[in-house]
Amino acid sequence: MGRTSGKLSMALFACLIQLFLAGRGASEVVDRIVAEVNDEVITMSELKTMAKGFEAKQGINPSKTEGREIQRHLLDALIDRKLARAEAKKRGMTLTDKEIAQALDNFKKRNNLPDDETLKQALSQTGLTLNELKQQLTDQIIQNRLMMVAAGSKVEVREEDVRKAYEGMPKEGGVQLHLLAIKVPFPPDATDVQKGAMRQKAEAVIQEAQQGTSFSEIATKLSVSGADLGYVPLSDIDPKMAEHLIRLKPKELLPVEAPQGFQIFQVLDRRTGKARSFEEAAPEIRNLLMEKEMEKYFEGWIKGMRSKAHIKIML
Repeated sequence: MGRTSGKLSMALFACLIQLFLAGRGASEVVDRIVAEVNDEVITMSELKTMAKGFEAKQGINPSKTEGREIQRHLLDALIDRKLARAEAKKRGMTLTDKEIAQALDNFKKRNNLPDDETLKQALSQTGLTLNELKQQLTDQIIQNRLMMVAAGSKVEVREEDVRKAYEGMPKEGGVQLHLLAIKVPFPPDATDVQKGAMRQKAEAVIQEAQQGTSFSEIATKLSVSGADLGYVPLSDIDPKMAEHLIRLKPKELLPVEAPQGFQIFQVLDRRTGKARSFEEAAPEIRNLLMEKEMEKYFEGWIKGMRSKAHIKIML
């Protein structure tokens, strides 16, 4: 696995956030339109599906006010996605069945899901269907391709910016930990009985790992989601969690309990990273800066589309 960007908090591969999408009466509402975008509509069910795919930091339990703010953020993202999808369709951008299958295979590899059955079990824990996952992957790829077309020739990265970014990076490689992770999330609106069942499953994971069973075998055997995180810089890990991980010997475990479920981490190895020269680091830095500039340009481009579109919010 490549370098991990941002802080690796106790939210690492966290459960999907449960939003208060429709208030207290949510269970009574089958579906309703929450926005119009030109000649298309966005429904509450689409918004809920978007929420299921939104990974948030472990321990976040939004208040009603925060829930409404997140709702609006997700709705804005859905509006942008609708506009991008319509523009891509106008330009003849589509994905073949083979490309969608490849995207799904890549998703399984990234999340250490060895087969379709394990994928379905993992999806059942989040409430996403296979078709919803495929649609989200398709939308993401289409939007990335549209961004390349819209912004690819409009932005550039200056060499002095690459040099400046390199000089601002830590020159010492620091300690890196090779981590494995398994998550045992609570189901949506879990009861005490369901939480107890998940605790028993987490204890079973720990027992299996202590007996020498590999995380990949445990994930398959107990139908849980596991991942090999590769070598993660200690500086990228939440300080409180890093304090415990750094004390572990190879193969030792760190179980973490949070409001959204359990996570079990295992340290396989540790090493001291080697500081990279400018020539070694420059390509990665250049790509990151280019991606950042393209995203910035694309945001402005989509904003221009929004200003010309018929958009009505009914959330």
